[in-house]
Amino acid sequence: MLQDLTSAHKGGFKDYTELRAQVNSTRQVAILAGNMVANAQSAVGGVSARVYRGGTFGFASRAAYTGDSVKSVLAAATENAAFMDAHVRKGLGPLPAAAAQGRTGLKAWTPRSDIQQSALIDFAKGLDAIIAEKYKGLASRVVSAQCLDIEKILTVSDGMDSHSFQPRSVIYVVMTANTKDGTPVELHEVFGGHGHFDEHFTDPALLAPKLEILHGQVMDIADGAHSRAGIRKCVLHPNLAGMLAHEAVGHTVEADIVLGGSVAADNMGKRVASELVSMTDFAHAAFGKTCPLPVYVDDEGVEATDALLIEGGVLRSYMHSRESARHFGVEPRGNARAFQFSDEPLIRMRNTAIHPGESKLDDMIASVDDGYFIVKTGNGQADSTGEFMFSVTLGYEIKGGKLGKAIRETTISGVAFEMLKTVDMVSDDMTWECGGFCGKKQAMTVGAGGPALRCDLNIGGR
Repeated sequence: MLQDLTSAHKGGFKDYTELRAQVNSTRQVAILAGNMVANAQSAVGGVSARVYRGGTFGFASRAAYTGDSVKSVLAAATENAAFMDAHVRKGLGPLPAAAAQGRTGLKAWTPRSDIQQSALIDFAKGLDAIIAEKYKGLASRVVSAQCLDIEKILTVSDGMDSHSFQPRSVIYVVMTANTKDGTPVELHEVFGGHGHFDEHFTDPALLAPKLEILHGQVMDIADGAHSRAGIRKCVLHPNLAGMLAHEAVGHTVEADIVLGGSVAADNMGKRVASELVSMTDFAHAAFGKTCPLPVYVDDEGVEATDALLIEGGVLRSYMHSRESARHFGVEPRGNARAFQFSDEPLIRMRNTAIHPGESKLDDMIASVDDGYFIVKTGNGQADSTGEFMFSVTLGYEIKGGKLGKAIRETTISGVAFEMLKTVDMVSDDMTWECGGFCGKKQAMTVGAGGPALRCDLNIGGR
């Protein structure tokens, strides 16, 4: 556990200052067709300081966390801030004061040293053995166990000091099958999420039912057909709503991207989606439950609160840092986050989700005469116009309100704010996931979620 070497310097802060000590610890084990191909542990840590003066920031970091390194980065950041202010001369006043002051300690999770690398190795080998024994017809298989622990101590001149710890433990399983003509098709599933490894994974046999589902799905694809290109009525599985909320909508309403000219810049207070669609970037709790990636204080010392982005189809707010909040004349809600000690905080999402509605998923599928049920995506991309394209790794035809054959890998595309206006049914359940990373300038762990949506989508063909 990190020791607090930062608080003692708070009395010497002359300008707005953030002082952050941080360690990111990672573990990985990967088994490919029974052979271990990765077995690694690493830790990256140090201390950084950011100082604000006259509208510019000075930043400095060192890959060491000692009393001397703390003094060093504070001096360097202060010097850099003075240099930037003297040359840029923005002449801006102080950043807005944080609404909450004080200190928060560790919440929910604390660092542990009793989880050995052998626990990951044994679990991955056990899971691989189950797949090898039960599904002999697979062309290939991969089991990867990955853990990421992020611990931070933050001391700020104004706002909330904090000590935070975020552990994430996931298992990736990839199954590959061959079609009748020998073409390989693959599908993956992610298990686990926020928390320590032994909180998610105790016995590989407990994942057997989920492996059975994954195997059935990849075999469906191997026997699948190509989709028909064009605008089709589609039902998006809840897994896709999270991807859509994050990639196609979330990035367009991050204030720094708004200032860069995103589609959201001219749409505040306007309808950007069906009245059935509401969307929030949740801080640490949603719908009475803890979010998959709870954030209580951001890396600018702002207490994290929910940011309601879309309400009843109308764009209501952006996500902010202190600096962008001042520009727009609003309160920041704790969206400034940094991934490593050497990164400056950027405006980032936390747990971005479309709210559940009132329809049943079965009824949504039954309502489609000729369309598709889109279940899983692979990679995807979106730009500041809201235009998106996602690969579809698993989907099914809908014929006469019933699921038909699986479809081969294809794509879905569109413009988010236009596509969301076609949403006419929203399911009453939702799912969350936090197994991936957001890649905006620096990696970042995020949570995303949502319900099933019925909408019009452009789907690719052969």
